[in-house]
Amino acid sequence: MESTTLTGLLKRTASEFPERRAISSSGKFDLTHAQLDELVDHAASHLVAAGIGPGDVVALTFPNTVEFVIMFLAVIRCRATAAPLNSAYTAEEFAFYLSDSESKLLLTPQQGNQSAQAAASKLNIPNVAATLPSPNSKITLSTALDPESVSKITNDPNDVALFLHTSGTTSRPKGVPLTQSNLAVSVKNIMSVYKLTETDSTVIVLPLFHVHGLMAGLLSSLCAGASVVLPAAGRFSASTFWADMNGYGATWYTAVPTIHQIILDRHLTKPERSYPKLRFIRSCSASLAPRILEQLEESFGAPVLEAYAMTEASHLMASNPLPEDGPHKPGSVGKPVGQEMVILDENGVVQKEGASGEVCIRGYNVTRGYKNNPEANKQAFQFSWFHTGDIGYLDSDGYLHMVGRIKELINRGGEKISPIEVDAVLLSHPGIAQAVAFGVPDDKYGEEINCAVIPREGTKLTEGDVIEFCQKNLASFKVPKKIFLTDTVPKTASGKIQRRIVAEHFLVQISMAMVPKFGA
Repeated sequence: MESTTLTGLLKRTASEFPERRAISSSGKFDLTHAQLDELVDHAASHLVAAGIGPGDVVALTFPNTVEFVIMFLAVIRCRATAAPLNSAYTAEEFAFYLSDSESKLLLTPQQGNQSAQAAASKLNIPNVAATLPSPNSKITLSTALDPESVSKITNDPNDVALFLHTSGTTSRPKGVPLTQSNLAVSVKNIMSVYKLTETDSTVIVLPLFHVHGLMAGLLSSLCAGASVVLPAAGRFSASTFWADMNGYGATWYTAVPTIHQIILDRHLTKPERSYPKLRFIRSCSASLAPRILEQLEESFGAPVLEAYAMTEASHLMASNPLPEDGPHKPGSVGKPVGQEMVILDENGVVQKEGASGEVCIRGYNVTRGYKNNPEANKQAFQFSWFHTGDIGYLDSDGYLHMVGRIKELINRGGEKISPIEVDAVLLSHPGIAQAVAFGVPDDKYGEEINCAVIPREGTKLTEGDVIEFCQKNLASFKVPKKIFLTDTVPKTASGKIQRRIVAEHFLVQISMAMVPKFGA
């Protein structure tokens, strides 16, 4: 069990590094790996007493708090399945996710979550609140039962430990079950490529209901014997980020490009007196423009390693290596890590280096299939490979370069245009802070290119300026037809920008502008 389950890896860490710091709640208290292990087993014993057992799904909706970490690990310790949910969901959204996951219990913080509790009540799902009064106490549950020992419970590699939903770029979210084995393999891949050890420390800036923050930030650190810091606000805060990084001796951090941009902008406007010496900075979950990568490296003196991941692969699929292991290439997401990867055409034929096709993978980190969705499984698992839905190519060094999502490529009169390429050109403009290219319907060409652009603070930028810049730096058929100058673009809870949602947002503006206005 020790090396083939996530629970086993954590038990081994508690044994090897019992007195090392595991989790810090910023400005409040620390927990060692031994304390965390004891708290998890105690919480698990209460869940068992409440009737939770193998195969049961337990939903959790918390900020990034110690209570979430303990209860998440307690759920999987008693061989149940943890289903973390975004605290900001509406009651209707909670109802969908609770129902789709077939949750048996809802766990919340002491202050509760009105929308989640309302949805759970309608579905007759009991709710239990959890709180940790102090580091020397046990977790307190609102429904107290005599605990039942979990010492004889053995976690199986095939236990479904985690249930997440895809972010649903083109359809309703799909349920992704991940086993103890999936999670253990992925954690070991992450620890290996970044050489995480007990001397490392990081600040969690991403929500723990999302696979990126959960796997790369939290669980990989804990399994390595390293430590994590949870911000006092329970979420990312630009104003406290570097204070936490400095105060807790952070050696790295991982984030999405949106957060990197926020951190970079704050550095340019309100620089800190000092910055910690970082081994590396990691970027994942969306494409990082080469210009932003270079600015991050110049500003913070650490290599920025871009990676490629998805929920169905238990997060990590490819990454740029640490400097001692090879070059990191701006514009590339690196080499496959711990799994096989090929580029296939629509007939399942492997493509040569430099030729674009669908990125396909297989490995022990990959889900065995979507829940109750045979049609999605039929599409995803073909030719003995898992199909990611992403277009990319492998270069002569084996590095993966992304072109875009299959369904996000813009087909302008038969020319297939990568929105990632257009983004990168726009972001090379010194007056542009953020940019998102997307396709819109067009009577003449089938699709045209539009872009949403957020100007850098203090910059006077016009639509004409942006189009002129694109005309100088892009082939004529790739030049956007319309530029939306804005101060914000819609994002998912994890900070991802989904082009479909951005397109819908700005197309609504066009539609509203075209509606005839009556009266004075």
